[in-house]
Amino acid sequence: MILRVTVLASVLVAATLPAAAQDSVAAFYKGKQLRLIVGSSVGGGYDLYARALARHMVHHIPGNPSIIVQNQPAAGGVVMTNQLATQGPKDGTVFAAPLNGIVTAPLLIAGTQFDANKLNWIGSMQREPYVAFLWHTAPVSHISEMATKEILVGSTTVGTTMNDFPLLLNDLLGYKFKIVRGYKGTPQINIATERGEIQGNAGVGLASVKTLSQSWIDEKKIKFIVQYNLQPAPELKGVPMVMDLAKTDLQRQAMRLLFARTEYARPYFLPPDVPADRVQALRRAFDATMKDPAFIADAQKLQLELSPMTGEALQQLVGELTRTPPDIVKRVRDALTVQ
Repeated sequence: MILRVTVLASVLVAATLPAAAQDSVAAFYKGKQLRLIVGSSVGGGYDLYARALARHMVHHIPGNPSIIVQNQPAAGGVVMTNQLATQGPKDGTVFAAPLNGIVTAPLLIAGTQFDANKLNWIGSMQREPYVAFLWHTAPVSHISEMATKEILVGSTTVGTTMNDFPLLLNDLLGYKFKIVRGYKGTPQINIATERGEIQGNAGVGLASVKTLSQSWIDEKKIKFIVQYNLQPAPELKGVPMVMDLAKTDLQRQAMRLLFARTEYARPYFLPPDVPADRVQALRRAFDATMKDPAFIADAQKLQLELSPMTGEALQQLVGELTRTPPDIVKRVRDALTVQ
């Protein structure tokens, strides 16, 4: 039954394209091997989502190509995105799973060589609550205590939520998160937390915490002190909302620029200049995968939560964020350059 549903979904995807485009796309992708490059290390949340997507999206792409997943965890995905944007390949055979900070990276950090508006966004797999959590022995029980108590939190590199989110709170609200960078990924940060090297993670997806460390939640080994999402998560009842901490309009606008990435927590893109019919085909294949019963069952087995966004909706949101007023952009950028 699942096979029949998958085949039907593939037919419906093809039906959204003009006949000539269908034939052209299918002919191009037939027998090809696509690459999905993940901008983080093996075993983390981005990697788990990407590998689940790759296993099922192949059934919805005209021509039935194969997909391999490769990891390139350098500079928060900036190196990967720079390479794809400037060098390609730009033929639709390579797409990427960047860290969600890539959308606003050209506004906020140095070293970018791409325009986020010119990337072809395929979609996002999840709208995800993001949280700061501390180990149960940390001497902070409420986010407001961060104004007077210094806490060590782990991060991979600049440009990631675990680095940028606490930095902005330090700047806007006078908090005292001290960031320890250099970890390879979330699993290594978790190990360091358990060993007592650091005291938690101040910017991580709730789904990642649940997937990798559900026992910590069950055994109350960690405490959530803030949620960064723009709408409250039902399962985080009582955990303060970050937007409620803002005292001025400037603070609210600065927070929205940075924390809006929780709306597109698992984004995917193609490089610029990919032929439009192939962009359209991969967008529709992504959408069909999100509705595929086999994929949904696989995601549930892996405890991967889904709340997808289409490529068109994501492209529009990217455009809105990149039009943030320059003075707000500067305030956030200055906050994130603090070492």
